[in-house]
Amino acid sequence: MNAKTLIMFISVLLFHSTLWAMSKAPAEQGYTATRYPIVLTHGLYGFDSLLGIDYWYKVPETLREGGAEVFVTQVSNSNSPQIRGEQLIPQIEEILAITGADKVNLIGHSHGGPTTRYVASVRPDLVASVTAIAGVNKGTPVAEALHNWSEGSDAFAGLISTLGNSLAKVIDLLSGGGQPQDILASMQSMTFAETARFNQQHPGGIPRTECGEGDYEYNGVRYYSWSGAKPLTNVLDPLDLLTGTTRLFFPAGEKNDGLVGSCASRLGMVIRDDFRMNHLDEVNMTLGLHDLTETDPLTVFRTHANRLQQAGL
Repeated sequence: MNAKTLIMFISVLLFHSTLWAMSKAPAEQGYTATRYPIVLTHGLYGFDSLLGIDYWYKVPETLREGGAEVFVTQVSNSNSPQIRGEQLIPQIEEILAITGADKVNLIGHSHGGPTTRYVASVRPDLVASVTAIAGVNKGTPVAEALHNWSEGSDAFAGLISTLGNSLAKVIDLLSGGGQPQDILASMQSMTFAETARFNQQHPGGIPRTECGEGDYEYNGVRYYSWSGAKPLTNVLDPLDLLTGTTRLFFPAGEKNDGLVGSCASRLGMVIRDDFRMNHLDEVNMTLGLHDLTETDPLTVFRTHANRLQQAGL
């Protein structure tokens, strides 16, 4: 190949590469541009930002880069899903007033799952979709054990109440929440019996079988879920100590992310329930440290935003 031919080949290659990049850029820029705003709701002991640490680390920014409108909400970090849901409703109404949208896409992590489900149940006019990330939809043995120990011992209940509410109030103070806290109500709401009662009152998306899928759409609201199934994922992540300890509450062989069982997390259309992520990796916590052999959590969020877009949501 002579120099003239080589120059022509490179020119043609650059031309086609430029055309390809131009054709892909608009799609990439609008990849996460959902019809309705995305509203993120934290779980137990959650917050929006605490001393410079974000609960949803880089999630809002990543989704906004692709065109999504994203809002981070804050409710009681420790309380029942009913109380948390009632706190969430006026925040959603404010978001709708700001954006001019008719509805929102709710994404709730952990206890944020039943919280967002409650809102969709009592105010479906405000909600286009609910996505539960490791939602405590059918209880967790961690809460079950702590609740049973509290029921059997006033001293233990007092200890849990004192220490648990103290931590909740500190988190609330440092994150500027100003919400009431009740760790015992939060813990009880995640027991097997209480989640069963809650699901009877707010059945949207709940599977009728132990480990199946629920209705993809209920009362005009679409339901989705995903979760992890690997309590220990990165030796550099200090929070692995938490999920590595709480996994011991689960029966041997039961898939879980350290705090919520895979089957118990299922809601509506199940994207996956076996990501190699623990309960905190799922929201990209601890500066995004996660299993290096698994998909980046931010990619999971981006893909889901595009899924909502494709569904007209």
